[in-house]
Amino acid sequence: MMRRPFLPRRGSLAAALLLGPLLALLPALAPAPAAAATPGLTMIGAATYDVRPDEGRVAVTVRLAAANHLKNTVTKRYFFRTANLTVLPGSSAFKLKGSSSAAKVSVTKRTSTYTNLKLDFGANLAAGKSTTLTLTFDLRDPGGAPGRAVRISPSLVSFAAWAYATPDTPGATVDVRLPTGYTVTVGRGPLDGPTPDGSDHERWSSGKLSKPLEFVADVAADHPSDYADSPVAVTLERGPAAVVVRAWPDDTAWRDRVTALVQKALPVLERDIGVAWPVDGSLAINEALVRSTGGYAAIYAPTDRRIEIAYSASDGVILHELAHAWFNGGLVADRWAAEGFASYYAERAAAELEIEPDSPVAPADPDAGAIPLNAWGPSGTDTAAADTYAYAASVGLAEEITARAGAAAMQRVWSLAAARVGAYQPTSAEQQAKGPNLAAGTGAGTGASGGPEAAEGPPDWRGLLDLLEDTTGKDFGDIWRDVVARPTDLAALDARSAARARYSAAVTAAGAWVLPPGVRAALRAWQFESAESQLDTVDAVLAQRHSLEADAIKAGLALPGRLRQAFEGDAGVDAAVAEVRAEQAVVDAIVSARATKPSEPGVGERLIIQVGLLGASPQVDIDHAAASLAAGDIEVAYTAALQAEAAWSGAPRVGRSRIVSTALLVVALILLIGLVRQQRRRRAAASKAQSQAA
Repeated sequence: MMRRPFLPRRGSLAAALLLGPLLALLPALAPAPAAAATPGLTMIGAATYDVRPDEGRVAVTVRLAAANHLKNTVTKRYFFRTANLTVLPGSSAFKLKGSSSAAKVSVTKRTSTYTNLKLDFGANLAAGKSTTLTLTFDLRDPGGAPGRAVRISPSLVSFAAWAYATPDTPGATVDVRLPTGYTVTVGRGPLDGPTPDGSDHERWSSGKLSKPLEFVADVAADHPSDYADSPVAVTLERGPAAVVVRAWPDDTAWRDRVTALVQKALPVLERDIGVAWPVDGSLAINEALVRSTGGYAAIYAPTDRRIEIAYSASDGVILHELAHAWFNGGLVADRWAAEGFASYYAERAAAELEIEPDSPVAPADPDAGAIPLNAWGPSGTDTAAADTYAYAASVGLAEEITARAGAAAMQRVWSLAAARVGAYQPTSAEQQAKGPNLAAGTGAGTGASGGPEAAEGPPDWRGLLDLLEDTTGKDFGDIWRDVVARPTDLAALDARSAARARYSAAVTAAGAWVLPPGVRAALRAWQFESAESQLDTVDAVLAQRHSLEADAIKAGLALPGRLRQAFEGDAGVDAAVAEVRAEQAVVDAIVSARATKPSEPGVGERLIIQVGLLGASPQVDIDHAAASLAAGDIEVAYTAALQAEAAWSGAPRVGRSRIVSTALLVVALILLIGLVRQQRRRRAAASKAQSQAA
């Protein structure tokens, strides 16, 4: 949840620091001592605050036990007829009853923090005597400003309860009586309860107080009831925003004030932030008595699409919460960024709408509570001093970042963050030379899928730094070191600087080629060891590429686009290593094969080679290898080159072998023919001899 502290206007920090839970809703008042004529008079009050919401008042009854502790002497008699008592400011309808019907009460002084009364007992209170007086008065809801100290209505009860006694007189009590059904929170006090008190009422009690004049209880209670819903449709540049203002049925003033502010503020916020209304569905803005440990005046619950805003919250607080519709963990991940930029854009809107902003105020001592903003934890986990510092430092940082980046550049940053586009988008040296060009759809490089490379979730302090620097071309590292980074973060910032320098050099060396996506992914994840290791391989591949291209040009060979595809593809830089080696092997094989081609042989040698090449076509194989290389058929090209080299290098040997074999075959045939003829002659001679003998 995004929690908005109930912060004072500028210059009111001291007062704010006095506020405890829910005390932002009530003035920090305390009763003044009751003044008696002499120390001899004591009064102990049993005060009951009977809350009557339907009447818009608290009926206060104080039973005062008055005692004269003086003793008469022979010459003097001591008595008291009057006493002074200080009660709550704004109280009225005073009545006093006592043992004498002449008892009466009058107001001697009214201020914004107390009311002084004169109690007339109606008769002398003699030495050593005591009496009981019953003082009644009303504490009424005066209406007017939403943050007024006293609010008494069926939906809300808010007032302070005092105890009454003379100085250093223990034993006074305070009871608060409310109809059942209210959810009650007591600040300071304490008051214990509730306990049943008659029909449909409950009571909260202090018990006997040892120091009554130091006691004050801040009572705040709301009554769960159906809200009066007011749908609000706001037309924005990038699409409509649906809001439902949910007010207590008896507080139309709050409903009208919030509705009007929503209608005026959302268009201004959308325009300045530069991102479309981010809430999917209706955003509920609920009037509430916000209960928290930090005195927050509003709570934003993004998962529920709900803002709880205190009935007394200022317009500046409401503006801040509306800005949280964008800055709530969805656009930026870290608390300081969400709070700082919500305050910053709320201030801009307040200035345009002529509304007093409710901005965080820096402590008088700049070092009080100072922490690195990365050390600022979730609500309720830090000291009040740390929270005060961090709220103020966050909005100050947002102002400094925007001043350095420029308002338009910040809008691009937020657009990228909303689209989950990370830094280090595919960029060639030519694109880099043109300057920052990261915004999606403006000509930046794209990933293998055809779109911008995505970031994992909203940017944290690291991703935001990367987006800022890549979008603006400006350095924000000094700000991050001074305000954001914890001591343990500094090493990562150092490693980042070194890795980014190497990355920029590699982009330049790659020329028109884009570095492998794995390098950019490692940089986005701040995995700088991995990025540096991949960049080592990138440097090696680029060096091999230059050697390969030079060898191919020298050999008159055309290289395919496979190496660039492997280099820029998702398979990883190792795929480029394998490819450049394979292509180099083919080029080397073709060059080597060409080198084995016989050059200007003699007549006899030419004949031998021609005989050796019978059935082979090495030049055809070489041409086929070159064409296959250009077409990207690396394996075919390599095989053809080896085949050509084998044919040319083996031709003399094969030719001689074939000639010798042929000669031997001819000799053998001649001999065979001779033998056959000889055998035929012998057979003929034998046959003739036989014929003669017969």
